[in-house]
Amino acid sequence: MSDGTSGASSRTLNASAVMALGTFFSRVTGFLRAGLLAAAIGLSVQGEIFNVANTIPNSLYILVAGGVFNTVLVPQLVRAIKNDADGGDAYANRIVTLGAVVLAGVTAVLLVLAPYLMRVFVDGVYFTDPALAQERESLIDFARWCLPQIFFYGMFVLIGQILNARGRFGPMMWAPIVNNLLSIGAVTTYLVLYADPPAGGGYTTDQEMLLGLGATLGIVAQTLVLLPYLRASGFTIRPRFDFRGTGLGHTLRLGLWTVGFVIVNQVAFYVMVRLATGGAAEGATGHGAGAGSGYTVYANAFLLTQVPHSIVTVSLATATIPLISGLAADGRLTEVGEEMGRTLRLVLSVIVPFAVALVVLGPALATVMFSYGQAAGNTGSLGNTLVAFAPGLLMFSIHYVALRGFYAVEDTRTPFFVQCGIAAVNIALAITLTNLVAPRHVAPVLALAYGGAYSVGAILSLGILSRRLGRFAGRDLAGFVLRVVLAAVPAATAAWLTIAILGELGLDVANKGDSLVLLATGGLVGVTAYVGLARLLRISEIARIVTLVASRGKRA
Repeated sequence: MSDGTSGASSRTLNASAVMALGTFFSRVTGFLRAGLLAAAIGLSVQGEIFNVANTIPNSLYILVAGGVFNTVLVPQLVRAIKNDADGGDAYANRIVTLGAVVLAGVTAVLLVLAPYLMRVFVDGVYFTDPALAQERESLIDFARWCLPQIFFYGMFVLIGQILNARGRFGPMMWAPIVNNLLSIGAVTTYLVLYADPPAGGGYTTDQEMLLGLGATLGIVAQTLVLLPYLRASGFTIRPRFDFRGTGLGHTLRLGLWTVGFVIVNQVAFYVMVRLATGGAAEGATGHGAGAGSGYTVYANAFLLTQVPHSIVTVSLATATIPLISGLAADGRLTEVGEEMGRTLRLVLSVIVPFAVALVVLGPALATVMFSYGQAAGNTGSLGNTLVAFAPGLLMFSIHYVALRGFYAVEDTRTPFFVQCGIAAVNIALAITLTNLVAPRHVAPVLALAYGGAYSVGAILSLGILSRRLGRFAGRDLAGFVLRVVLAAVPAATAAWLTIAILGELGLDVANKGDSLVLLATGGLVGVTAYVGLARLLRISEIARIVTLVASRGKRA
């Protein structure tokens, strides 16, 4: 490795550490918010009403513009900074102007169409069963409070990607903490004012305003907090409407395949939400056997599994994009492949043991994080869903890193076709599996469907990209993965044996205090064993991460 490449790799790792630290604190506050929300409104239909309405704006933002903003934009901004006489300022201002106009128009239209939108996304029983009439009204009201988030999600990502392209990675990862703190304030106020909410039915107007407006103001705040950092980077937003002949056509042509990618992905998301809300509704109306596990259980399990992905995979991939985009712009594709290989090894050295540990620690983690208030004693399905998400965590992370390689070389066509395969497998598995199980098992089997779909995606995307960039995912990577597995599986086994012994001594995973002991003891044994085995097997990536974390800790 040349000194220049080594230095670039070190800068990438350091930038990743800054983002990972911000993501860590963001996730901690996010968990606190999610735990308080579960305590306030539960994990069944009452929780479903708010959580679906509050999630759909993010889904719709991604459908409208998120794919282009999140994937195509940074490589294009890097090229504009490199090649344009003004350092890419005019190009970035045109992107911001066009994005704001599109987002504002779409948000206004969707606010008017809110009732029809909810009818499309949630299971039809919410609109046909008289027993759920109050829930239906609250669902639509929450949608109206939450849909303005679409505009602010888009502006947040636009501003954040401009900062990322200029090497300012931290603000975008730290800003969601502000969002979480505002949301925590709203949910805490709800808990104080409405300590004993009804077991069923809709929400009052005041409750809807408190939860819905609180959620939306959080997204507004996380967007506004980026503006001082944008000015500090030397960039000033100045609306520009001179779109013709300025290079935006090339960006939009690249984005067309990404729009197709997003549409396919959102079709799979739509099917999942319909199936998940159907599971919860069947349980609530007595049409199914026992309580249903629906979207709220699935979403909270997904939130927990995304912690290692967000802290490790997203941070490393985000820091790598400007580097590999610059290499690709210079035609140095072999070096792009080498950098992709280094990023993948760093990611896998952490994600593989996390995925294996999730199988062992998932039930205890669910109890510790969510068994409070309205959700107390009702986290069994959540724990099972966490276990079922373990393969998906690993495979999605691999696929996520590979996609950044395609976007760096300006290939948005291949990811579209790969995503078609992922969506088809996800939909087929989701429909098949949910038809085979009782409502209480809907969320876990949807998690299994997710993992099966992204197993296909990881194999396809990594294989195609490796052939294009010099087979960086060949025998060397396979040997590395084998060593990681040989360290992770015995470590998880040691954690499982520890939990089993503590269980024989009387500790119960359904009890919060016992689960905390099980989680802490089993986790400590597992981490210690993995780090030790990684050292014996010469997995140097772990040593690099441990050294970096230790150095960051001394600076803090």
